[in-house]
Amino acid sequence: MQMSNITDKIGAISTSQQVVIAGGGLAGLAAAKTLVDAGVPVILLESRSMLGGKVSSWRDDDGDWIESGLHVFFGAYVEIFDLMRELGIYDRILWKEHVLTYTLEGGARFAFHTWDLPSPLHLLPAIAGNRYFTIAEKLTLARALPKILFSSEDYYRRQDNLTYEEWHLKNGISRRMLHKMFLPMALALKFVPPAEISAKIVLDVTALFLRQDGASRMGFLDGAPEERLIAPLADYIRARGGLIRTNAKVCELLQNTDGLITGVRLANGEEVHASQVILALPIHQLNRLIPCAWRHDPYFERLRYFEGVPVMTVQLWLDRQVTYINNILFSPDGIMPVYADLGNTTPAYACAGCSRIEAVVAPARNLMDWDDRAIIDQVWSHIQRLFPRTAAGAHIRKWSLVRIPQSVYWPRPGLDALRPVQRTPIANLYLAGGYTVQRFYDSMEGAVSSGRRAAAALLSDLRARRIAPPIALRPAPASAIS
Repeated sequence: MQMSNITDKIGAISTSQQVVIAGGGLAGLAAAKTLVDAGVPVILLESRSMLGGKVSSWRDDDGDWIESGLHVFFGAYVEIFDLMRELGIYDRILWKEHVLTYTLEGGARFAFHTWDLPSPLHLLPAIAGNRYFTIAEKLTLARALPKILFSSEDYYRRQDNLTYEEWHLKNGISRRMLHKMFLPMALALKFVPPAEISAKIVLDVTALFLRQDGASRMGFLDGAPEERLIAPLADYIRARGGLIRTNAKVCELLQNTDGLITGVRLANGEEVHASQVILALPIHQLNRLIPCAWRHDPYFERLRYFEGVPVMTVQLWLDRQVTYINNILFSPDGIMPVYADLGNTTPAYACAGCSRIEAVVAPARNLMDWDDRAIIDQVWSHIQRLFPRTAAGAHIRKWSLVRIPQSVYWPRPGLDALRPVQRTPIANLYLAGGYTVQRFYDSMEGAVSSGRRAAAALLSDLRARRIAPPIALRPAPASAIS
C-alpha cells in the first residue's frame, strides 16, 4: 500500500499501542533504550532464558561465569561508549596497554607497539621496530599502506569483490605476513580466514586502526557481561516502563490485509500486538520469519544470501599461572587465533595465581562435530606449545565449551552491497543487527549502532506522522538520532 494511506489504517488495526522488539541482544536492548528515552511503550521479547545475545554470560553450577565469547572493546567505538556513559557504567571498561601481541609456538612472540604521536606517525615503531619480520617483508607492507590509509570510499567498496587474501597478494604483501599477522586478525574479526572474507572488511578495519591514534587500543569489562553491562541496561529499560520477557520466542509475524504488521505470534501460541515492530534477531532466525510473499521484494530477497559463521569459545581454569600478559593475545598457529588470560585482564575472574584462559576456536566449521574433549585437548596442546616453560606440569582444573552454530554474519566477497538499511519496505517494520548498514559490522559497537538506528528511523517516522504515534513523544536525546 502507499505511504499516504498508512496513517489512516494503523490506528484501526492496532489492538495495543506499543513497539515490540524481537531479540534481547545488544541491538534489541539499545533500540529499547532509545525508545523508552523518547517515551515510547516497548515490550522486548527474547527467546532464551537470558539476555545479551552474543554477549550473554551465565553462572555454572559452581558459581563461575561462563561467557558466550571473548568480548573486547576497541578505542574506535563510539556509540556503545555513549550508551555506557548514559548508564553510568563506562568506568567498568579496563583499558589495556596499546600493543598487539602475537604468540608463537615454542614460546616466541612479537608485538606491535605504538607511540603517542599523531596518526599515522604513531605507527612508526609498530613497523620499524618489529624484529620478527624481515626488512624486505616490512617493505612489502609499507608499499601497500598508502592504499589502505588514503584510498577513497569508492576504492574500498570496489574491493568487496575480492577476498582479503586476493587483495593482499595482488598488492605484493608478503605471504608470511598473511599467515602470521593477518590470519589471526581476520579470524578474530569474523571467525573466517583471509581466503573467505571480503577485502573491504579487513581494509575498513585496518584503515580505521591506522588512521586514529587510539582506535586499536583494547579494553575488557571488569566482570561478567551480564552483571556489568546487560543487567544495567535491562534495569534502565524496565525502570522507564519498558517490559522485557524472556523465554518468549517469536515464530510468526502477524499482518493485516494491507500488509502492515499487527504484532507477533510466540512459540506457545500467544499473540503480542503492536503498532510497530523491530526485529533484532540473528540473520538465520530473521530469515525463518520472512514470509514467502515478501521475497519478491529485493530488500527481503537479498537477506537469503546472509548466513552466520560457526564459532566456539573455550574457557580453561588452570592450576597455576601460565601467562602473565594483561591483554588480548593473537596466535597464527593452532586452532585458537585470539585468546586472553581472564585471570590477568578481569579482576572479577582473578583466581589466586592461576590462569583462566578464554580462547576463540576458529575457523570452527570443520570442528563443530568434534567431541568436546577433543576440542579441549587441542586448545590445551596449543597453549602448551605457546608457553612451553610456564605450562610445563600445569593441569586443567575445569573447562567449558560454548558452541554457536551461527554467530556473526559471514562477510563474503560481494555481500557488503547487499546489507539492508534498518527501515524496511513494510511501513511499521524495522531491522536491527550487525548485518544491517552501520560502520562496525557485527560487533558490540555494530549491534548498538544498528539498534539505535532502527529506533531512530521509527521515531523519525512517528514524528513525520507516517504512522500514528502510540503516545505523545518526548523530545529524543540528541545521541539517539544520527
